[in-house]
Amino acid sequence: MSEELNEKDENLQEQELNENNENTETAADVNTDKEETTEEAEELTPEQQLALAQAEIEELKTQALYKQAEFENYRKRTIKEKADLILNGSKSAVTALLPIVDDLERALPSMKKADNVEAVAEGVELIYQKFLKALAGLGVKQIETEGKDFDVDLHEAVAQVPGVPDEQKGRVIDCIEKGYTLNEHVIRHAKVAVGM
Repeated sequence: MSEELNEKDENLQEQELNENNENTETAADVNTDKEETTEEAEELTPEQQLALAQAEIEELKTQALYKQAEFENYRKRTIKEKADLILNGSKSAVTALLPIVDDLERALPSMKKADNVEAVAEGVELIYQKFLKALAGLGVKQIETEGKDFDVDLHEAVAQVPGVPDEQKGRVIDCIEKGYTLNEHVIRHAKVAVGM
């Protein structure tokens, strides 16, 4: 009986050894396959490497063409938008001034029939104030000149007034024509007389 047990133990040990050897061989085969695949990828023929490089170049060319087309479309779109802004940029200004034109059109026939000059003057003053308010809404402001120091960035000296007191020298004495700014940029300098 003990001999039978010994034989069974030996048989089991042999089977385990055989299984271990098979597992080791399988793992070695897998590693060998991986090495062969890596070596095959690294050992491409020059023709295969050239074909791969040419395929990559074609892909890059295609991408470059798409990018170039996208940029060209962007450029055309921005040119069109700029042209639209130039053509229609004054739309808001004209829209703001049209009610004032309507007021003037109503006032003109009334002026011809009116007997009361003060009422006509008052109507014109109202239209003028409405006009200034519309300009202010568009960013247009009058340049202040009264009692201000002469500033070449804002004023244009068209006359010099000699014999003024010392505190008036270099200052604006009179405004001949008002100046205006549009969004803080001078669009017309104020024409002034300066004390000397």
